Amino acid sequence: MQTILGASGQIGEELARELKRNFTSEIRIVSRDAKKVNDTDEVFSADLSIREKAIEAVKGSEIAYFTLGLPISSDLWEKQFPLILRHVIDACKINETKLVFFDNTYMYPQDDRVLTEDTVFDPVGRKGRVRREMADMVLKEIQTGELKAVICRAPEFYGPGKTQSITNTLVFNNIKEGKKLKVPLSTHKKRSLIWTPDASRATALIGNTPDAYGQTWHLPVDKSHPTYQGFIRIASEIYGRDLKYSVIPKFVFKIGSFFNPKVKELLELLPRYEYDNIFDDSKFRNRFPEFQVTTYKQGISQIKDEQFSGKQ
Repeated sequence: MQTILGASGQIGEELARELKRNFTSEIRIVSRDAKKVNDTDEVFSADLSIREKAIEAVKGSEIAYFTLGLPISSDLWEKQFPLILRHVIDACKINETKLVFFDNTYMYPQDDRVLTEDTVFDPVGRKGRVRREMADMVLKEIQTGELKAVICRAPEFYGPGKTQSITNTLVFNNIKEGKKLKVPLSTHKKRSLIWTPDASRATALIGNTPDAYGQTWHLPVDKSHPTYQGFIRIASEIYGRDLKYSVIPKFVFKIGSFFNPKVKELLELLPRYEYDNIFDDSKFRNRFPEFQVTTYKQGISQIKDEQFSGKQ
C-alpha cells in the first residue's frame, strides 16, 4: 500500500495516476474530503491535524507521500503545517512507513544564487520560515535514523488542470479569459518553472527508488530557464497570436496588499522575481538519466489543448 496524504490538489492527483501507471494499484487517497483518482483507489477522509487520524491514515502503508497543501495564509501555515507534519512523522514511525516529503523553495534565499540541494536555508517572510521549520523536521528525522524519509523539492509550478501558481494565474488564466497577461516585477529575469505532472512523476520515481532515501532531491525542470519575456514568446507561438503583457511593479503589489489579503500574502515571495531564479536539477538528472522532462513548448501546448477542449 502506498498512501497519498493530501491528494486533492494537482500534485496529489497526478501522483496517484503515476503510481497506478507504473508502480502499484494499492493506493490510499487521504484528504479531508477524499475522492478516488483511480478506480482501484482506497479513500480515507481525515483531518491530519488530529494525531490519531494521521496514525490511522498511514496504517498498513509501505510509503506515505506528504503532498498536502494549505491556503496561502501565514497565520494558517504557522498554526497547522508543523502540527500536521509532526503527526505524519509520528504516524510513519509508529507504522514503520517510509515518508516522501514534497517540498517547495520558500525556505531558500530570494536572490540570484543558483539553487542546489546544498543551498543554505535563508527564508524571507513567515511562510518561508514555516517551510524551513518543516524541512528541518524531516532532515532531523533522517539524520537521527529514526525515520526513513526523502525530500522532493520543486520550484514554482506551471501546468494543467488544478495547478495553482503565480504563472498560471497571471499568464494562462488571462490567456483563457482574453485578458492582457501580467508579469511580476520584471520580464528579463531567468526563471525555473516545473511542469506539475513532471513533479509528480519524479516524486513517484524517487519514492520507489530505495537508494534515493535519506537525501534531498531537486525535481527536474526544463533547463532552458527562460525569462518571462521568452516564456510568453513561446506561448505566443503556440497560441498563434501576439500575446500582450504588462509588468506589475512592486509598488502596485504593495498598494494592493492594503485592500486584498491574497496580495498581502504574496509580498514575501516577490524578491525572487527581482533576480534570476535558477533551480539546479543536475543531481536528479545524473541519477535518473532516462527521465523525460517536459519542455516548455510541450507543456504550454498541453495547456492550450486543455483550454480549447473545455476541460478546465
